[in-house]
Amino acid sequence: MTTDWRLLAQQVMEGYEVTEEEALSIIQAPDEEMLDILQAAFLIRQKYYGKKVKLNMIINTKSGLCPEDCGYCSQSIVSEAPIDKYAWLTKEKIVEGARESVQRKAGTYCIVASGRRPTSKEIDHVISAVEEIRETTDLKICCCLGFLNEEHAKKLADAGVHRYNHNLNTSEQNYENICSTHTYDDRVDTVVNAKNSGMSPCSGAIFGMGESDLEAVHIAKSLRELDADSIPCNFLIPIDGTPLEGRTDLNPRKCLKLLAMMRFVNPSKEIRISGGREVNLRSLQVMGLYAANSIFVGDYLTTIGQEPTADWGMIEDLGFEIEECAL
Repeated sequence: MTTDWRLLAQQVMEGYEVTEEEALSIIQAPDEEMLDILQAAFLIRQKYYGKKVKLNMIINTKSGLCPEDCGYCSQSIVSEAPIDKYAWLTKEKIVEGARESVQRKAGTYCIVASGRRPTSKEIDHVISAVEEIRETTDLKICCCLGFLNEEHAKKLADAGVHRYNHNLNTSEQNYENICSTHTYDDRVDTVVNAKNSGMSPCSGAIFGMGESDLEAVHIAKSLRELDADSIPCNFLIPIDGTPLEGRTDLNPRKCLKLLAMMRFVNPSKEIRISGGREVNLRSLQVMGLYAANSIFVGDYLTTIGQEPTADWGMIEDLGFEIEECAL
């Protein structure tokens, strides 16, 4: 029996929480129903975000040299991927990146650093840059610096950091297959610390790391329970030299259904198509915006994104509108 996806979307917009079984049925629906699912997901997206698209830009302020063994990551201690490795960028470089973010029409600037957790000195370094950025732009600032204790979370919040990102990455059941140097609960604790400090919690997933469809649903449900305001949906890039090299669990249609599922489970939240968008969605990436309302523009941490002009054109061709910030 075919599900009435529009009816389910209407129920969601009226406050209904989709069940685990309904969320799973979105991912496992036949490809022939994909357009109906995306249309239904768009009804929910339109209710909360209209046709606006939020752009985010990342700066990798510290690359590689990480003691964690996350299997997907080219910056981890177990990775043999040939990437640039460097310690912290200067304050001037971080501020310069913010101006580049504005030029790319991004409203959120994401300051990211590899490593397990920041030191107090590193927190102060970031805060120094954040203070200058806030004096000269209207950018929203997101930080992603690793595990965060309550003291550091409060310092970042007091300095005007709007959002803190720390992804759950995969389901609790699948986590031990991805990383052994920390736990799923460690990640949850950091999201909670960020939220309790007053920063907006940003947390998402990386799909395509061997999780089952049901585990993908568990990720979405866990993010709902955490009340994450912003949910990055990454799709694995199986980078050569990492433990997950060679994995090909995804195709563009599966990615679109995963985005739609995330919208149904977290209807009012910012859903962002993140790392792996160009590689996994390929020619269908524009269709992801019927479910998601946000993308990264430009390059990622150690992988290349498409040109910002291509993203702008993609959004314009769809009849959507970029939500910009100004200097």
